Amino acid sequence: MYKVDLNSDLGESFGAYKIGSDEEILQYVTSANIACGFHAGDPNVMHKTVKMALLNNIALGAHPGLQDLIGFGRRNIKISPEEAYNMVVYQIGALYGFIKAEGGKMQHVKPHGALYNMAAKDSELARAIAEAVYKVEPELILFGLAGSELIIQSEKIGMKTASEVFADRTYQIDGSLTPRSHSDAMVTDRDQAVVRVERMIKEGLVMCQQGTDIKIKADTICVHGDGEQALAFTRKIKEHLKKSNIIIGNFILE
Repeated sequence: MYKVDLNSDLGESFGAYKIGSDEEILQYVTSANIACGFHAGDPNVMHKTVKMALLNNIALGAHPGLQDLIGFGRRNIKISPEEAYNMVVYQIGALYGFIKAEGGKMQHVKPHGALYNMAAKDSELARAIAEAVYKVEPELILFGLAGSELIIQSEKIGMKTASEVFADRTYQIDGSLTPRSHSDAMVTDRDQAVVRVERMIKEGLVMCQQGTDIKIKADTICVHGDGEQALAFTRKIKEHLKKSNIIIGNFILE
């Protein structure tokens, strides 16, 4: 029997700017990664997103990113491991306050954008992020790119992890995501996306952009909440997985 979590990056509106279709996407996912105010989001949006997720019985996670609102946290910024540790602790704490106030429980932490991809390859940065999460709450699950340094370093310190795969992104032969600057970074064909996702879950394989199958572990699947086809992608994937007898559920709210 196969089981997988379905997550999306949400709460990324801020001020007068609306990003994504959070209310609709929450009807299909099982875990929500909520922006914590650095790359996106603000206190009002965080509060609203937490309440919506709890009403839909969706597991809650912090989505800390680089302090880069203009670049949406997707531009590499050179930071030290100490800076990474502090910014992750800070952002987890901000979201935890809203979750606690609403009577909820935080399930996980998933770094965002450039911070996520930097930590996938930089062991020192990955270790700092893992330690930040672990020291705030050792029971939290750290979501990281399957096979990445973030997963490796988290497991070294005894953390719970969830290996993440992407429904709407392509892969390189080393298991990294194709940079968004490349024209082939995104999977835009919904039918192709669902076939890739099912194969990642059942076979533990995905075809990379170099034309070779690479091994991959799929504990949780991400569909980006800010994508143009995010809602359609999420709906299609959930329907396909159910038809394929794959159980969809998060890690704490069965």
